[in-house]
Amino acid sequence: MTEDKFVLITGATSGIGYELAKLFASEGYALILAARNDGKLNALKEKLELKTHTKVYVIKEDLAQIGAGQAVYEKVKRLGVYVDILINNAGAGYVGAFHRQAFEEDFKLMQLNMGALTELTKLFGREMIKHQQGKILNVASTGSYHPGPYTAVYYATKAYVLSLSEALRIELKPHGITVSTLCPGATRTEFAKRAGKKDTRLAMEAKEVAQIAFKGLMNNKKIIIPGFRNKLFVKIPKIWASQMVGKYQKALIIKNK
Repeated sequence: MTEDKFVLITGATSGIGYELAKLFASEGYALILAARNDGKLNALKEKLELKTHTKVYVIKEDLAQIGAGQAVYEKVKRLGVYVDILINNAGAGYVGAFHRQAFEEDFKLMQLNMGALTELTKLFGREMIKHQQGKILNVASTGSYHPGPYTAVYYATKAYVLSLSEALRIELKPHGITVSTLCPGATRTEFAKRAGKKDTRLAMEAKEVAQIAFKGLMNNKKIIIPGFRNKLFVKIPKIWASQMVGKYQKALIIKNK
């Protein structure tokens, strides 16, 4: 690999995004890492450059804000580089009763999980069309396949990601662009804590999920579902799955004291 191959990864400072950043750096790709935490971004940049000697650019941007995708795009353009691979990994969720959550928080969640992803895919997709090549990995969830009581908005946003990605895979194929969708299940990351729930003992390690995602993306796989249990879960009929999910998520809610 040469450093003229650039990968843009959102939500790169923890979890799956962090592990993907390490994987691509070890393969010789130059990186553009986007996240909202400036301190973590710079620490990761220093670590990766020291260990792998690859070039790493960082972009501080809160993708839950309207227009953040455009801001990231403009900052990349100022770098004067072409993004060969776009990885829309940034995402968030919460566990709790839908009627108790403030709409402002729902809106931020929808903007991050759907709005920013759509904006970045459109903007960088246009650039890829000009070059007639590129790869896009959108991170959805096993929740894309079923309704999610007590995590309703999150599951709904991930259903959008899967639907959009499957459609764009067909649209962009004639332009030499592949679109893959990663649908992980429970994964040991900071996500669960931020969402207000405990990690399940069956959760996969982020490193393992990232390795499966990397392999699937590079092999142009349409949908990447890590782990046998997750593959099984998406096959369960919705009427059963939604009841299971509701009981499971409700049991994992961390009560505010």
